[in-house]
Amino acid sequence: MWRIDKRILAQFDFISIILIIPLVITSNWLIDEAVPALAQKQLAYVGVAAIAFMIVFLLPIRRMSWFIPLIYWLNILLLVAVEFFGTTRGMGAQRWLELPFINATIQPSEFVKPALILMLAYMIKKNPPPKGGYELKDFLKLSAYILIPFALIVKEPDLGTALVLLIIGYGTLFFIGVNWKIWAVIFTGILITSPVVYKFGLHDYQKTRIKDFISEKPSYHVQQSIIAIGSGGLSGNSKEEATQTQMKFLPIATSDFIFAYLVERTGFLGGLSIITIYILLILHLLSISAFNSDYFIKVVSISISFMIFVYMGVNISMTIGYAPVVGVPLPMFSYGGSSFLNFIILFAIMQNLITFQYKDQYDARGTKSFV
Repeated sequence: MWRIDKRILAQFDFISIILIIPLVITSNWLIDEAVPALAQKQLAYVGVAAIAFMIVFLLPIRRMSWFIPLIYWLNILLLVAVEFFGTTRGMGAQRWLELPFINATIQPSEFVKPALILMLAYMIKKNPPPKGGYELKDFLKLSAYILIPFALIVKEPDLGTALVLLIIGYGTLFFIGVNWKIWAVIFTGILITSPVVYKFGLHDYQKTRIKDFISEKPSYHVQQSIIAIGSGGLSGNSKEEATQTQMKFLPIATSDFIFAYLVERTGFLGGLSIITIYILLILHLLSISAFNSDYFIKVVSISISFMIFVYMGVNISMTIGYAPVVGVPLPMFSYGGSSFLNFIILFAIMQNLITFQYKDQYDARGTKSFV
């Protein structure tokens, strides 16, 4: 008879779930206050993400690992398709694909992040780093899987997403282990080529964002964000007194600048509480990676921690004028389905790898489970 083995469920990582729940609840509360219609959609996204979590969590991921390269290359094909069949929005960036018959679009650059993380985990699991770290040949092989989607996303153009992908990929390799001489050469090359990349490699609007960032006077969006944050004080304002958001001075209050609205409503203490939750979640993921010998778990958990750190750091820095304004959401907090679903699926993959890490050993002793 098939049943759930308690020894397997005992491995489940409840801490990450406990830390994610207050982020989701607080986010929906703020979105509901700002735009109630969006809060209903966000709840629908949460419901879809919960179902996706359960489906992914119950998949035999280790036995299906041979399928990972196919998933990666399928995402690369979608990025290539954007070049030829993509549609534009906003400033004219060609980043979306239209889905036939259902009048909807998808952004392949969002889906390539979990695909890249899984691909790196698959490659590193097959070929773990030697004692001194990966040498040039292995490093270049792993780099190819990072640079291919990076180049395709830059061409859309979507420099913000591309840089996030680059940081996640190389941050993971740095943590897993690469010969220090390789990093020294890369760092030197970045210092030398940065002026050339700025002059000839960036679009005009990207240069404008950088100029706005380094200028003495921040852009209008950032000015309104700083006003909202400053008005929050220590403990925040009531809904009626949160005038920056209620009177629509604060732009994109439910997504890009939701942290500014959070502080306007809950003050310094509320903002600090959310940042603390993120820090605890990042440290928890780092501990999972550091104290686990399974490279699948090590790579997935460290990649998620880097992803949360980059998204959180850039988004919050952007709202207070310490980073250029780019479309990077606050993880599992900003309004939107694609980013939220991505994070939940990644957590489901990590939970699966952790929970069923010793499943085969248990089954060999005569206990059968449902996965």
